Amino acid sequence: MKLVIASNNKGKIREYKQLLEKHGYEVMSQAEAGLELEVEETGTTFAENSALKARAAYEKLGCAVLADDSGLAVDALNGEPGVYSARYGGIDDDKERCAYLLKNLEDVPDDKRGAHFVCTIHFIDTDGNEICVEGRVYGEISREPVGENGFGYDPVFIYKGRSFAEIPAEEKNAVSHRGDALRKLEEKLSER
Repeated sequence: MKLVIASNNKGKIREYKQLLEKHGYEVMSQAEAGLELEVEETGTTFAENSALKARAAYEKLGCAVLADDSGLAVDALNGEPGVYSARYGGIDDDKERCAYLLKNLEDVPDDKRGAHFVCTIHFIDTDGNEICVEGRVYGEISREPVGENGFGYDPVFIYKGRSFAEIPAEEKNAVSHRGDALRKLEEKLSER
């Protein structure tokens, strides 16, 4: 069954393909589906933003769609960057955004650098039924970027002693916020 991910983020698409194709879905980005869609993320929560994107894609395509909104919440920054993770500090580049985050945390002691990734998935089936789930993974923010894998804040997010950019994709998918949310989605789908 065709499943369009309402995103063109190459890192997200790669992870969704790895996680969903084994369940029989033909996973494609919105660009691969021929959909040009830029949804203004006006929501104040991850759930609101993922619903906005999924509903806009479903309205245009009429097939199964999945949208997510995800980001990093840092305890010492009162949950920032949160829903603004992708545009934190008005910066478009992942490495520069990580550097900006680290600069904002430079005076924060190691024992106060807790953080978590959040992923809210909004799935709309071909029949229009909607499911919303949220996944999380907890860790801490390093003092400098480490690793070559991953994307976004992965090089500065430490999970059990390693950054998400050091963990192989299969291992990361097993513990990540996106993997957690997808497992919850799979449970909901199997209940139907």
